[in-house]
Amino acid sequence: MAESKVKDASKGAKGSSNGAAMPPVNTTHEATGVETMQQAAIAQEMPDAHKGEEEANAPTASSTTEPKFPKETYLTWYEQMQLIRKFEEKTGQLYGQQKIKGFCHLYIGQEACVAGAVSALEKGDKYITAYRDHAHPLALGTSPNAVMAEMFAKVTGCSKGKGGSMHMFDKEVGFMGGHGIVGAQVPMGAGIAFAEKYNKTGKLCICYMGDGAVRQGALHEAFNMAMLWKLPVIFVVENNGYAMGTSVQRTSNVTELYQIGRGYDMPSEPVNAMNVEDVHDAVARAAERARAGEGPTFLEFKTYRYKGHSMSDPMKYRTKEELEEYRQRDTIEAVRHTILTNNMATEDDLAAIDEQIKARVLEAVDFAEKSPYPEASELYEDVYVQTDYPYIHD
Repeated sequence: MAESKVKDASKGAKGSSNGAAMPPVNTTHEATGVETMQQAAIAQEMPDAHKGEEEANAPTASSTTEPKFPKETYLTWYEQMQLIRKFEEKTGQLYGQQKIKGFCHLYIGQEACVAGAVSALEKGDKYITAYRDHAHPLALGTSPNAVMAEMFAKVTGCSKGKGGSMHMFDKEVGFMGGHGIVGAQVPMGAGIAFAEKYNKTGKLCICYMGDGAVRQGALHEAFNMAMLWKLPVIFVVENNGYAMGTSVQRTSNVTELYQIGRGYDMPSEPVNAMNVEDVHDAVARAAERARAGEGPTFLEFKTYRYKGHSMSDPMKYRTKEELEEYRQRDTIEAVRHTILTNNMATEDDLAAIDEQIKARVLEAVDFAEKSPYPEASELYEDVYVQTDYPYIHD
């Protein structure tokens, strides 16, 4: 890609790891009555100077002149993020064909939030997230076949077809699931961390949530207990600017969400999560603290999703111009640029990786389509530990 399309972190605040307030409220879509009054009030509260500050600090993918990590790390990031991107693009197509049903929430644009964390953590660490959960098992090494089969509700899926898009699990790689209740995974993440500490494993839990979840009471209870007991947990809010379809500015008095953690004396910081290197560094620091017995950290990953909240979201709350602006900061293209400009691989090498990923995704689709659905008897399996639980079938 052209170098001008990847912002250089050394050229001003845009590349700062301090991230940004998210885009201002879009008041250009049709509105009437109360909504119009609300928008007018919000616009009055957000003067042009504030909008300029948001623009100056917006999360930005950057291409480093001098790589901070080995060649193998950049190539792994590229492959992981491209697999997630291409897998989800195909998922969107299949959903449109009604081969994948139910709810479906894509991660496109946020790939660095997972790839940078996986490279910073250790095998045996645990991951838990909300219902936007396809990327995590893919980055951790779950077979794309098993992830795609799960979305097809097939018995060969990673949760035997019982979880679907929103409730995937893979214990073998440390993925403790996607969870559909907003914020429910936050106390569970703290509980997993409690178990790791109690059992003296030396491992930790990283707990992801969306920006809407920080307004759940369970988060505050979990933060208090995690600090009180110094639990080895990394709390991560993926702030993509919109809780479903409503901007952070319209739903929270505190728009720099990392500051919420400081109310509990929890080390907290914003992270430019359009830059995979910044994600890796922030998670590595938090992990070192957790393993040293110093307790939790709260990271605000400032990121942006290119797709709507779900496949049914028409995205009328933001403009095409805003979306295109963020596409110019694409984290995968930044890594690609770093690889090419530092002679870590050639265009042909990356094209070969892209072809391999395309083939893996098509193989996953074929596997899912040919796999059987679960038998009705599976309703009674994996519910209780007791294998002969006396169900009443009539």
